[in-house]
Amino acid sequence: MKHFISLFIILILSLVMITSSFAMNQKSDKKAIVLAGFGTSYPSALVAITNIQDTVQKAFPEIKVKVAFTSNIIRKIWHKRQNDQKFLSENPNIPKDILYVKGPLATIADLQDEGYNIIIVQPTHIYFGEEYNDLTSYVNALNSIKTIKAKFMPFKKLVIGRPLLGKSGIEHDYHEDLVPAARAFAADVALAKKNNAALVYMGHGNEYYSTGAYTEFQQTLRKMYPKTNIFVGTVEGYPSLGNVVDGLLHTKVKKIVLKPFMIVAGDHANNDMAGDEDDSWKMVIQDKGIKVIPVTKGIGENPAIAAIYVNHIKDVAKDNDIEL
Repeated sequence: MKHFISLFIILILSLVMITSSFAMNQKSDKKAIVLAGFGTSYPSALVAITNIQDTVQKAFPEIKVKVAFTSNIIRKIWHKRQNDQKFLSENPNIPKDILYVKGPLATIADLQDEGYNIIIVQPTHIYFGEEYNDLTSYVNALNSIKTIKAKFMPFKKLVIGRPLLGKSGIEHDYHEDLVPAARAFAADVALAKKNNAALVYMGHGNEYYSTGAYTEFQQTLRKMYPKTNIFVGTVEGYPSLGNVVDGLLHTKVKKIVLKPFMIVAGDHANNDMAGDEDDSWKMVIQDKGIKVIPVTKGIGENPAIAAIYVNHIKDVAKDNDIEL
């Protein structure tokens, strides 16, 4: 009997030690999320970025959430503003995360220096174009670091999520990502219907990667909202403004609601899209006898868009056995 009691006590103590050790290991893990996007220099456009950040922070209240800008030019503008007393007095509510914003590499390095060893980089890019592929290269490069002793590896896990319209690959079919994104634009369709107008989006696009995702998204929108004429164009790449104009004339559209298909309503939205210069989208389309109702709001202000990024964070965490 005494032997049995001794064995029982040893078993209990072993379980306690294992549980304690597991708890300590769990406690030693520090997790963070980096929201990496192009950025904006427009204070009025920051609401789109802070909306996504606040939504992600609310979804993961125990996780540190940081913002990083991938644009070197945009970051330099904000760095100059740090000591611009006139700008600071005119814009007293600029978040510290924005005023002192860094690039993805510096942001990840800061977190690693602070002891964060599990980091999810969630891009706020629209699709897997130039910016997203560059960001992926950064993450892959950091993950290529191999130390002689495993305990000195800079990260336990450093992973990257997928952009709004998904990415090519077998893990998550990007065609399925187009559907929730299209659902998120229901309010825009309702606005167009209310004004008896077609709906036109201006995306950024790029010159180095296929912009076919925009055309596929246009078709997804048209299938989901068949009673509304919807066109998606890009500043760079295909479909261009010329393609959009051709489509509007072909369908004999008389009025449009014009919106940016960009996270923020910054320079492109206010100038290239809705500006008064002769070559802006608004002016070019108006010259064709079509009435234009411009709406300069970034899609990052849309709660449904922010929710998609939350879901993409959950997906990449699940794929990599990260408990959030």
